Amino acid sequence: MAKIAFILLCHKDPKAIIDQAQRLTAAGDYISIHFDARSPRSDYEMIQAALAENGSVTFAKKRVKCGWGEWSLVQGTLHAVEAAVEAFPRATHFYMVSGDCMAIKSAEYAHEFLDDDDKDYIESFDFFESDWIKTGIKEDRLIWRHYFNERTQKGLFYAAMNLQKRLGLKRDVPADIQIMIGSQWWCLRRRTIEWILDFTRKRRDVMRFFSTTWIPDETFFQTLVRHLVPHEEIETRTLTFLMFTDYGMPVTFYNDHYDMLLSQDYLFARKISPDAHELKRRLGALYASDTTDFKISNEGRSLFKFLTGRGRIGQRFGERFWESETTLGRDRELLIIVSKKWHIGKRMLQLLRDKTNIPAIDYLFDEEETVLPDLGGIQATIEKRTRHRRALMRMLFDYYKTDRLAIGMDPGDIELMKDFYTDRSKTRLLEIETDYSDEWILGHAMRVGLAGERTPQEALDRLIPTIRQDFFYESDRIRDEGFVDMHILRENGTSEENAEALAKFLTIPEERALELAQTDGFFSD
Repeated sequence: MAKIAFILLCHKDPKAIIDQAQRLTAAGDYISIHFDARSPRSDYEMIQAALAENGSVTFAKKRVKCGWGEWSLVQGTLHAVEAAVEAFPRATHFYMVSGDCMAIKSAEYAHEFLDDDDKDYIESFDFFESDWIKTGIKEDRLIWRHYFNERTQKGLFYAAMNLQKRLGLKRDVPADIQIMIGSQWWCLRRRTIEWILDFTRKRRDVMRFFSTTWIPDETFFQTLVRHLVPHEEIETRTLTFLMFTDYGMPVTFYNDHYDMLLSQDYLFARKISPDAHELKRRLGALYASDTTDFKISNEGRSLFKFLTGRGRIGQRFGERFWESETTLGRDRELLIIVSKKWHIGKRMLQLLRDKTNIPAIDYLFDEEETVLPDLGGIQATIEKRTRHRRALMRMLFDYYKTDRLAIGMDPGDIELMKDFYTDRSKTRLLEIETDYSDEWILGHAMRVGLAGERTPQEALDRLIPTIRQDFFYESDRIRDEGFVDMHILRENGTSEENAEALAKFLTIPEERALELAQTDGFFSD
């Protein structure tokens, strides 16, 4: 049976550290603590005194003053790891945690999980080829020597780096090492940890290199594991669930996140709010329980993105000169069919293809696989279609040799609708208003990753009304824009009412519009 030695780097809240150590060791595991040397000595002594009788707790023999982005974080980790290896010979795995982490599964589940697959769990992506780094410096982290902290000594940090550039002091990466990058929240087997410690004693050149890199806690262990361990024994993922906001800040979890956290395919979560007392109590009780049956749905990140996006006014790319000069053409007419139920929107577009001479294109700004003619590459991806939307539409008008063109759009594409309405061309809009059953919303949630097969029913009961309200909100935004020549086709409307809307939208006789409105099964799911 797996036994975990938790490696805890911390610098504040001694009571929370004591609670965390007692909670994790109560299930038969161990913990090795490095308490930042910058923090008060009295806090450290409080932790030591409270845990002195706990034989499953040890402390790093040397405390380091840690700074974000500095080698000191790796050095403190190594001190804690060395203490754990010496103190806990029965530990099979070493799991890096912070004071903000808590288990979201039981200890029994975690032990079985680690026993089932003899692997190391660590994010490990190629530093130069991957897009793991989203903002800030990249190659400069490695090729220059960093002696100052970018956050606290910004002027000195960049002055030193620029001086090295002027003097041509660029250095090479150690020749036999492939630099990797990933999250610092790893779980490694004992054999791997022993290999790493042996490597640190033998390869002083590599240690010197990493000691002056920037943010080495994202590269040091990630690189060494990939260098020392066969690739088939590495699972390139973290077992700690964490999310980030649009601004790169960690998402904080509160009392009402309990069900969502349990359904994620992870063993721990970061970061738990200090004020989430009920969440901490429930997760603490869970870790000590014998529960092993968890319904994993893994929709956490998609759900967070959806919920935080609600109510936002969409942003579009700033206008570029080629957009402002591009128009669809004053004598052209763009017909936009809007439906949240894409299959119904496509049904209407197919009717136009079958019953009229109007070319109709499915959801080209929403579905990558929408069939489009070869327009020189501008049609290749949704990102390109959206960025060059006016140029794309003009080319489609030219391709089909028409002055009338119909396209399908999701109600969430309101920024595109607004942009087309500012064009010199004539734009008409038909919104197809439908009912949304709980079953359909659930299917939609699963298709877009907001729910999974094992999402708890209690979570679904809260999620379905939220999604339904979001659909109504999108529709309200469209109507609030006051688009001219906007018409509504209603599932609950009569054939005559819908025929009137179609006649005005398509500018066709009402008798012909009535034929379209009476199409059998048009609104069926």
